[in-house]
Amino acid sequence: MATVQRWSGVEVRALREAKRMSIREFAAHLGVSERMISKWEAGRETINPRPVNQAALDTCLTRSDPDTQARFGHLTGGSLVPTNEDDGQTALVGGSEVRHPVDGRPMVKVDGGVYLAGPSNEPVWLSAFYIDVHPVSNAEYARFVAATGREAPRHWVDGDFPAGRADHPVVFVTWHDARAYAAWANKELPTSQQWEKAARGTRGTVYPWGDQPTPAKCNVRENGVGETTAGDCYQSGLSAYGVYDLCGNVWEWCSTESKPGRHELKGGAWTSPFSRATPSSFNDAAATMCDDDTGFRCITGASTFDE
Repeated sequence: MATVQRWSGVEVRALREAKRMSIREFAAHLGVSERMISKWEAGRETINPRPVNQAALDTCLTRSDPDTQARFGHLTGGSLVPTNEDDGQTALVGGSEVRHPVDGRPMVKVDGGVYLAGPSNEPVWLSAFYIDVHPVSNAEYARFVAATGREAPRHWVDGDFPAGRADHPVVFVTWHDARAYAAWANKELPTSQQWEKAARGTRGTVYPWGDQPTPAKCNVRENGVGETTAGDCYQSGLSAYGVYDLCGNVWEWCSTESKPGRHELKGGAWTSPFSRATPSSFNDAAATMCDDDTGFRCITGASTFDE
């Protein structure tokens, strides 16, 4: 494959156009401000994003589909340089994605071992498991509703999710709804510790992307998005395992019961201040709670895919 040796505003604009995104969409996709994208593009060859943003652009290009990469190559006309698979870049801990045999959703493996849990970073050992790369989307939940006859979320009209929200996380789901989807897909809801390990990795980073408090890397209140975003929007906010949205976008139900009838929630949401989105933070709610900022993702045991 190929990559960019050094990004400038010219390549930034080319990538945005290749992905056919507006400045707002592209800014949210990278996890930066619209003003920053505009500044980069206006500066053209004279401006180079900071290394952390260069890395986010590299990731965005690498994960783009072949057609997008081809359009980018045409627009840049020679800015790409060839690279080898083993070029020294840090590989994701989780390795390659796999597709679950029932619902077909992409999942990645979280290896068994010790991780640092909670605000006090207590060492905890967990067995290996696989976790959904993205929160369950409206489109995926619609298939579950159609297959089981379960009642659709209350804001859907005539059983259809809102237009343009197919790849956004499903919301207005109770813990019972989330558990029912997991059972239908032959999966489970993650425990709060499984969810936290997928977010923080084995080194106990404060956030999925590291220790730097960067609200622009996730969909939280400070960014002013004011709604859910697509599951692959914040590429610079990936965890070490390659999992999206483990900070912000929607609170996620866990299987862990905090008190009778109450279960833990993780990750914060688009309605939450950034300080509430820290993966080690505690939150819980009644299993019947149903809100516009609450969704879920699933896990499955390692034996589903491993021999």
